[in-house]
Amino acid sequence: MDHKLKIRLSRCSLAILLVSSLFPQMCDAAVSRPNVLLIMADDLGYGDLGCFGNDTLKTPNIDQLAREGVKLTQQIAAASLCTPSRAAFLTGRYPIRSGMVSRHDPRVFARTGASGGLPVNETTFAKLLQQQGYTTGLIGKWHQGMNCESHNDHCHHPLNHGFDYFYGTPFTLVNECQANKDPEMNVQLQATYWFYTQMAALLVFSLVLGRTTGLFYVKWKIIAFTASCGILFFISWFANYGFVRYWNCIMLRDHIITQQPIKLENAASRILKESTSFIKRNKQGPFLLFVSLLHVHTPCFTTKTFHGKSRHGLYGDNVEEMDWMVGEILAAVDKEGLRNNTFTYFTSDHGGFLEAREGITQLGGWNGIYKGGKGMGGWEGGIRVPGIVRWPGIVPAVAHLAGASIPQDRVIDGRNQIALLQGAVQHSEHEFMFHYCGSYLHAVRWYQKESGTVWKVHYTTPIFNPEGAGACYGKRMCPCSGEGVTHHDPPLLFDLSRDPSEAVPLSPDMEPLFHTVLKHIGRAVEEHRSSLTPVPQQLSSGNNMWKPWLQPCCGTFPFCWCDNEESDTHSYKVG
Repeated sequence: MDHKLKIRLSRCSLAILLVSSLFPQMCDAAVSRPNVLLIMADDLGYGDLGCFGNDTLKTPNIDQLAREGVKLTQQIAAASLCTPSRAAFLTGRYPIRSGMVSRHDPRVFARTGASGGLPVNETTFAKLLQQQGYTTGLIGKWHQGMNCESHNDHCHHPLNHGFDYFYGTPFTLVNECQANKDPEMNVQLQATYWFYTQMAALLVFSLVLGRTTGLFYVKWKIIAFTASCGILFFISWFANYGFVRYWNCIMLRDHIITQQPIKLENAASRILKESTSFIKRNKQGPFLLFVSLLHVHTPCFTTKTFHGKSRHGLYGDNVEEMDWMVGEILAAVDKEGLRNNTFTYFTSDHGGFLEAREGITQLGGWNGIYKGGKGMGGWEGGIRVPGIVRWPGIVPAVAHLAGASIPQDRVIDGRNQIALLQGAVQHSEHEFMFHYCGSYLHAVRWYQKESGTVWKVHYTTPIFNPEGAGACYGKRMCPCSGEGVTHHDPPLLFDLSRDPSEAVPLSPDMEPLFHTVLKHIGRAVEEHRSSLTPVPQQLSSGNNMWKPWLQPCCGTFPFCWCDNEESDTHSYKVG
């Protein structure tokens, strides 16, 4: 098939699609209660797949999925970073509505021992399907928080958000999860702390030297007090950063820690094994399985089987290993005879990470013709993601479906997209989409139904380094505010229908509708902002700081290490 839908599909809409479209009132119960398989890659660029135009990376399994289903070529993530994008994916709501955004860095959860997380009053599609009798499972990455008040209250845990089973990491991958990688978390701050620690040590040494040689007289009590302060300072910051691998890089099965720290050598094979096992034991259905892959997030740990297989270094190897994993999961569906009764969806959480490098080697994805990438709230490269839907015999030739109701006590930003998938319409019901960078509104797009034009305005854009590079090299990521951004008045205006790369901003001389478009979008922004209500900020400094009493620990804190995983092979056969 390889049907292409050139549409503005918000990923917020998936929750609405699942709830409103997968429970038709049909005579055939097997068709009316399909299994749901969701596969999400981490940091995968729009242009990293063969079916989306890449002719140098080999992704045969995902390409085959696209040929058998519907390819979504203008699918838009609700945010350009993991935590807020996934919050929107789960709830069908802009992350600013649930407090899953931040006005400062980091804009994602940076600790498993933090108190912020997806609020318990948010309704996920997993919870709604669970209420419909589905067996629900999440395998892989969560990154939506863990605990609120104690190390085992699990208030933000997947099992508290509609999943019956969880196996994976409550956090994400960072370089610290791999023993031989340079650290990436607050590197400059750690360097500053090291400098202060060395200065404190030098001061103590000088005081001791001066006292013992008679150069000057200092009481031993003063020297002891100075040394104690230096030691306490060192312990306070090193406990926070020096043990990141043990604090953050952990694996859970439901509420039980199975490995701390995670062993990346066999993490892929364990996630694959868990995914196929879940399908097998729930083949009588109906089930929802959300496979949230650790691939292709840095540090891009790749098993020896795939090392050197691609033409694009470690990142390319990681992409090709991910494609193999997807193929194995789809093969498990086929093996159990579930293909025709399984709604399958593949996507990425946001665009590729352009600034991810190891020396001169690129460790992030390619976003095709689209400007920008991960962390950039407005530019297409950060929010346009690949999307594939397969449901044999139903999509795209699908009948009108009606089903379970969505929550009526809150604003839902997603829309039912079943008419779009069945080919009855060419565009989604979204007229406007609001693109945030953290809690700052950077851009808005408007689908003008009368003309079919997709307009996009940018109120704020990051300052690239070097100029024109399309990314903020030299920094970990482009900022959302402050001196690292440019505010535009009037805003930049693009016609994405003619300029999808956002290369040439329009001017009043170039576009007769310039002021009309800006005025219309401005009214939409006012209406959108009036629909927002104050909520607790889950990513505030207080909620995102490390709290030792919230730290998950499989031993006696602070001695947190264990390996309760069954012995597993470090490699696997391909083919």
